[in-house]
Amino acid sequence: MRENTNETDHQSSARRPPTLSEEALKELSSQVGVLKTSILRQLETDLSWYRELEAEQRASLGAIAQQGLQAFIDWFATDQPRPANQMNRVLASVFANAPVELSRTVNLRRASQLLRSILDTVETHLPTAVAESDRSTIREAVLRYSREIAFALADVYARAAEKRGAWDTRLEALLLDSVLRGENPEEIQSRAAALGWRATSGILVIAGNTPSENQPAVLPQLRQTATRARVEALVGVFSEQMLLVLGSAEGRHDLIERFTPFFGDGPVIYSSPVDSLREVHHAAHEAIAGFHAAPAYPGAQRPIAASELLAERVLNRDARAQRLLVRFYYQPLKTAGAAMISTLDSYLRLGHSLEATARDMFIHVNTVRYRLRRIAKLTGKDPLNPRDAYVLQIALATGRLMEANTSREY
Repeated sequence: MRENTNETDHQSSARRPPTLSEEALKELSSQVGVLKTSILRQLETDLSWYRELEAEQRASLGAIAQQGLQAFIDWFATDQPRPANQMNRVLASVFANAPVELSRTVNLRRASQLLRSILDTVETHLPTAVAESDRSTIREAVLRYSREIAFALADVYARAAEKRGAWDTRLEALLLDSVLRGENPEEIQSRAAALGWRATSGILVIAGNTPSENQPAVLPQLRQTATRARVEALVGVFSEQMLLVLGSAEGRHDLIERFTPFFGDGPVIYSSPVDSLREVHHAAHEAIAGFHAAPAYPGAQRPIAASELLAERVLNRDARAQRLLVRFYYQPLKTAGAAMISTLDSYLRLGHSLEATARDMFIHVNTVRYRLRRIAKLTGKDPLNPRDAYVLQIALATGRLMEANTSREY
């Protein structure tokens, strides 16, 4: 029984602050302002990233440093034992007033550097402010306090990260909803700035099925992949469909392929790039239209551009796809002359036979080959390729229908 009592007494005394004389306590209290100045000067010297902070952020750090010093001195002002959890609460209060924005700029690694620099300054300057008999007590206290405050620092950052994660998720959902609806550009810009979105060009949208399994684990992994790839990302799950907005992704097909496994089974469609979040609703409509039309092309690669599904989108009554299909494939042929369209029409109608086309048009087979090569150059679609021939056939039909309806312009 006595052994347990001794153990309790030992634990209680271990939580007591070291004892200082009244004169030393008064001297420490008077040194807070001087020490703060020394600390800020030392931070300017030691930490290059600190010098690059805005004045308001440096002022916040200065206030935190002063609060930490005062908490350290207050610790001496009582000789009552402190339970461990109470000590942690006192130390956590040092960081309680730090702005959320500051924890974004000053990550845990930088905060640890900051704390080390502050404690080095305190350990160097504080003992010289008291009598020789109190100096060893001060040094011991700094060592104990630094250990405790390091744990408190890690705890505060962990809780801040949890809160910020929840807030960022809500803000991300609001921003994604705004850009998909094409809402007020100023509101979009404001929400994007609050979330830390920096991409100014090459923004595209990827659409696919929602992951069928382990969805809670997929989204954090997706965001982690975006961080490693150094691209901005917004992700939203809408029932059975998932949309991903990527910034600075133009021309990076490898990047799109990297995100494809995060989607569920089925087609994965990506839009053409746009230059700002204000235009993302156009890209989203394109990707979604491609996604809805993709079942008409079961052999499509994964991922595939929405622009490669214009024919299927036309069949799915996509008015914008009709205009684009005519502009890209029908108009160039019409401008090149009637021979191009008539040759292509005959070739498609006669089962893709060069000889049958030549006989039908009373021209040499080499002339047919020349004209088909010319068509491929004009449109980027090769009639000798079955898939390209199909797209050209839909383009011919769409162009003729639009011409027949004189009330519509394209």
